Amino acid sequence: MAKLPPPPLKFLFHHPAHFIACGMGSGLSRFAPGTAGTAFAWLTFPLLRMYLESDLGLAIFLLLAFAVGVSACQITGRALGVVDHGAIVWDEIVPFWAVLMLTPPELLWQLAAFLWFRFYDIVKPQPAKFFDTRVKNGFGVMMDDVIAAGYTVLTIAVFKAFLPF
Repeated sequence: MAKLPPPPLKFLFHHPAHFIACGMGSGLSRFAPGTAGTAFAWLTFPLLRMYLESDLGLAIFLLLAFAVGVSACQITGRALGVVDHGAIVWDEIVPFWAVLMLTPPELLWQLAAFLWFRFYDIVKPQPAKFFDTRVKNGFGVMMDDVIAAGYTVLTIAVFKAFLPF
């Protein structure tokens, strides 16, 4: 399947769902938009933590961001003519925020989480592959990355348990 070019900048402002689903513009990257969206999540996470200090507040925000993301990804995918167009990166952003919530705050752990998340998002181990290939709507778009986030958190937990630092 040929890689589709990103939509023009004006597409972001055509509908609020496009602005959200395309990660406030981070998904318009011509090179590795999923990685750009994940980097956007990493860079903005400290702002979330500053405003949502409690884990409960952050968890509620993430659940709402997921629910909004299902709709935003559905609307944007329909407008782009591809359910999971590369420019749609909200599905990377919200799950990676959840990963960072559960990852030790040290830079090395966050870098490891970033790399593992990108790995699992690209490889799509089951059941992520099921959602990616069979559930062709906003929920499927969001869920394959939620599963990649779960694999990432599990991997980080295993490494944390066995490494001396």
